[in-house]
Amino acid sequence: MSVLVTGGARSGKSSFAERLCMQRSSEAWYVATAQAYDDEMRERIAMHQKQREDSGYLWHTMEEPLELPALIQRMGEGHTGTSAPTILVDCLTLWLTNVLLAHEHDESHVLQGHLDALVEAIRTYPGLLVLVTNEVGDGIVPEYKLGRVYRDLAGVLNQRIAAICREVFLVTVGIAIELKSKEYRL
Repeated sequence: MSVLVTGGARSGKSSFAERLCMQRSSEAWYVATAQAYDDEMRERIAMHQKQREDSGYLWHTMEEPLELPALIQRMGEGHTGTSAPTILVDCLTLWLTNVLLAHEHDESHVLQGHLDALVEAIRTYPGLLVLVTNEVGDGIVPEYKLGRVYRDLAGVLNQRIAAICREVFLVTVGIAIELKSKEYRL
């Protein structure tokens, strides 16, 4: 079962996703997609690691900035829903940033292939998979082409993943609202 947790920056989405894993599973793999390019980011990562350590919950942490679809597939191989490890991915929009920067000069179909691979890995994962993503479409239109491409791809990625997840939570000001059960269907 896949669960998507979205919201704006510093909305509380990561904390909510962690608590959700703790409530639904006795241990989980924390897959971090961030890359530490400067001291400030290294400090953020260290703070998040310490928070997880202090939680008393059994977190297994790994970093995967680019090959997220392959990692999810490997972790699901040979498992059924009850035996597959619980995975928390934090976060999809950082993964998208990494992929976009690694392939910014490629044709758009190459980027689409990465998105397709991720959607398929999520769709077929047999266990609990909690995915954190940022809602980036509520702001101004980015001034630069790469920013606009990123914003558009993030919106498409979030919509595609929300469509295949059983639950979708929007977190704002630390409050989580489950959206899928409230969806108005035409």
